[in-house]
Amino acid sequence: MNRERVYAEMKEIFGLVPSFFKQIPDATLEHEWKLFKAIEIDDTSIPNKYKELIGIAISAATRCKYCTVFHTEMAKLNGATDKEIEEAVHYAKLSAGWSAYVNGMQVDYEQFKDEVRQACEFAKHRQRKAA
Repeated sequence: MNRERVYAEMKEIFGLVPSFFKQIPDATLEHEWKLFKAIEIDDTSIPNKYKELIGIAISAATRCKYCTVFHTEMAKLNGATDKEIEEAVHYAKLSAGWSAYVNGMQVDYEQFKDEVRQACEFAKHRQRKAA
């Protein structure tokens, strides 16, 4: 596939060729486009709305303003509400904050893993009991 064919596919999907794709060298353009379509556009195991909410959370944590705009607009396009977007960002904040804390305090990793597994087993037991 040549650059013109890739650009034609992009125009079919977006109505334009995003400028960031124009900077990709010929040798890797087709590969990058196929990967982008497979993950970002095609249906996958994770519905697109949820992939975009994950993208927003990652963008917030990495502080990438480009990704934040992209994933927020794509999430809205896929039906995400403002409340869902806020929750995804809040989840990223919570996760990043706890990561800083447990890493900074040098919490014992093996003990942490064991406690998480114990808590999950307890929750499973309660769910079975409630059912």
